Amino acid sequence: MPVSLDHDLHSLRLFLVVAETGSLTKAADQTSLTLSAVSKRISDLEKRIDCQLLTRMPRGIELTAAGRGLVVHARQVLDRVSRMVHDMNDFAVGVRGHVRVWANTSAIIQFIPQDMHAFLSNTSAVKISIEEKLSGEIIKAVGEGTADIGIFADNVPAPGIDKEVYRQDRLVLLVPVGHPLAASTEVSFVETLDYEYVGLSDGSSLLARLTNAAFAYDRVLNLRIQVRSFDAICRMIEQGLGIGILPEGAVRAEILEAGLRAVYLTDAWSRRTLFIGAKSRDLLSPEARRFFDFMTTSA
Repeated sequence: MPVSLDHDLHSLRLFLVVAETGSLTKAADQTSLTLSAVSKRISDLEKRIDCQLLTRMPRGIELTAAGRGLVVHARQVLDRVSRMVHDMNDFAVGVRGHVRVWANTSAIIQFIPQDMHAFLSNTSAVKISIEEKLSGEIIKAVGEGTADIGIFADNVPAPGIDKEVYRQDRLVLLVPVGHPLAASTEVSFVETLDYEYVGLSDGSSLLARLTNAAFAYDRVLNLRIQVRSFDAICRMIEQGLGIGILPEGAVRAEILEAGLRAVYLTDAWSRRTLFIGAKSRDLLSPEARRFFDFMTTSA
């Protein structure tokens, strides 16, 4: 029996709530529906697609293989519907195009705010949405069409992506005042490996760069603390909880005034390239192509 494609969006949203909470009762509470109404909606959805989506357990539910598959597709469908509604609302108020950009933290902190301001000062009818993501996630999103344009680090493979140089930056060592390396103007990375580090979360291109550099010396990066932002790294270093490596542009004057010292690294890999990429530059919308070209010449 062929699977019916006649799904309504309310049922898909409700199914996602059930899947995310792991409970029909909790889903009923979150959606202000009765438990029987939630149960009937899910049962009707199962009948229409001719698949069992979940197993009812004494304490909650467990998704079947079909249920886990539907979670992925339902999220994609609802995300695209949401973006469609936003885009149509933009057109209704005079916006001529919407460009979805995903960028890594280094690009957002150091370069994108100024470049966005310059671009939009002459192109006010275009809406640019920016999401901060890890470089690997950015490349995947560009390849799948979730993002129109991505800005990512040079040490992450980007197969099938049209890319150009966006900017270059330099990494510096950040240490607290009084640290043995604080009096140095520059050091090699290997000299820092005896000390405990504060680093970014797993998956970041910067952490991968440091881990690989340590491995090249047959050493291990001694990570004491991992956090999700450059500001959090700075706060940890201020408290003497370790040292860290950050892009020079992320080390603001007030950070140095707070009692930290920036020391240059002598290693060649401390100078990085940030790329801007699209699945196909020639197939970008006119607005996205204009933004892409502006960003590749802004440096």
